Amino acid sequence: MKAKTVFFCTECGSESPKWSGRCAVCGAWNSMVEQPAERPVKSGKTQRIANAVNASPITSLQEDEEIRFPTGMGELDRVLGGGAVKGSLVLVGGAPGIGKSTLMLQICQQLGRTCKVLYVSGEESARQLKLRAKRLSVETRLGDVLECIRREEPDVLIVDSIQTLYNEELDAPAGGVGQVKDCTMALMQVAKGQGVTVFVIGHVNKEGSIAGPKVLEHMVDCVLYFEGDSRMTYRILRAAKNRFGATNEIGVFEMLDSGLREVENPSEMLLSGRPQDASGTCVTCVMEGARPVLAEIQALIAPCAGARPLRSSNGFDYNRAAMLLAVLEKRGGLKVSQCDAYLNIIGGLTLDEPAADLAAVVAIASSYLDKPVPNGMAAVGEVGLSGEIRSVSHMEQRLSEVKRLGFTECIIPAHHAVDLRERSSLELLPVRNISEALRLLAQAKQAGSGHRDDRHWAVRPRRRYPAYTARPAATGSCRCRGSYHHSFAGSVPPPPDNMKIRPPAAAGGRILCLFIRGN
Repeated sequence: MKAKTVFFCTECGSESPKWSGRCAVCGAWNSMVEQPAERPVKSGKTQRIANAVNASPITSLQEDEEIRFPTGMGELDRVLGGGAVKGSLVLVGGAPGIGKSTLMLQICQQLGRTCKVLYVSGEESARQLKLRAKRLSVETRLGDVLECIRREEPDVLIVDSIQTLYNEELDAPAGGVGQVKDCTMALMQVAKGQGVTVFVIGHVNKEGSIAGPKVLEHMVDCVLYFEGDSRMTYRILRAAKNRFGATNEIGVFEMLDSGLREVENPSEMLLSGRPQDASGTCVTCVMEGARPVLAEIQALIAPCAGARPLRSSNGFDYNRAAMLLAVLEKRGGLKVSQCDAYLNIIGGLTLDEPAADLAAVVAIASSYLDKPVPNGMAAVGEVGLSGEIRSVSHMEQRLSEVKRLGFTECIIPAHHAVDLRERSSLELLPVRNISEALRLLAQAKQAGSGHRDDRHWAVRPRRRYPAYTARPAATGSCRCRGSYHHSFAGSVPPPPDNMKIRPPAAAGGRILCLFIRGN
């Protein structure tokens, strides 16, 4: 009799009696794989639960003060919420060659001094691993691993990787949906039943998520992603799930020939190599958990070469970048809709915090007008659809980090100016909307110059204003910088209150002047 089979979705783990091109639960295409069905329990029989525990009131439980222990790497402890938890199951994912195995082997080196570590590898031979580590154990079969755990009684277990571990009792290849679920469940029972801290390495697919069923992430306690470009030296460890701490903490590492080195000051690292007096760049401060981090936002606005403008965003949400471009055109008067726009975050960071909106707007405007942002100026604030600048949290911590890195000015929401002006040593520049932010840039003094450069910040948006002057009436033509042409004769009316006039220079019946738009 042919064994009964079912189909599992590799993305969400849902079960279906027949194959379909698209999963009915998560909507993924070509994700259904065939696996042997589990044998049902016969009617009238119950399974005996091993090690059954009676219910007890929570007040009677004793608190274990040593439930957390340091891993020996401060950046990893920060991401985990203060250290590893005894009896926890941690899943570490990342692209091939990013440094997952190197990170785990360095943990072995640190933890091996105080506790017993069992390293299980199914991807490299013992000889290969001995080139990078001195003491390790190598097993691939689940039964052998469990027997080794029972015999050795380790404090920490590291499995590299979960896709290579298999159970001989299942009629499925290693790395399949059934094998991954069964092996993960066995490791979870070891972690919870014996108090062993388990680190499991998992590969990621082309979309960047953990390869295998989505239910795998629900079974573990922590999900860590090791991100970064393999061609660059810096790596970022980010928590996507953490039952014992915050999920917005990051750890920064530098890949060297001798292994991973912790970067204790990521702000200085992310700002290294920042160009001086270059347009299209601005610095902001974001909160990664409890740590303020400075990030450089680069923008490039170029003339559109085709019929449809291009939009690209790296490290910044695409939809939010499109919204900021629309607000800048509608409320700021910059015609960016007919230009190609590119937004990039330096260092491999992913900014998902609204506090970076103002810096992104400033960088875009700087690139569009080809006017550099002063080197000592930063910007922090959220931008609304009406062009208003809204307040953000942890502003005092952000300003302290900005000051520590050597910046002298910071554009902030006007709401924070009253509370922070006396406590901060920075020169705070409060703004209520993006128009005021652009006006501040027009008045900013560039380093090494003795005057305020506002040649690129003439009247925007382009409107036709009459030519005003305090000189006696004259007949002729007035050419205003910015392609404004007006003719007048007779007396000249006084200028409006919101118009600032640069003293004209009369020569031969022609008056040259520059209008700067006011409030």
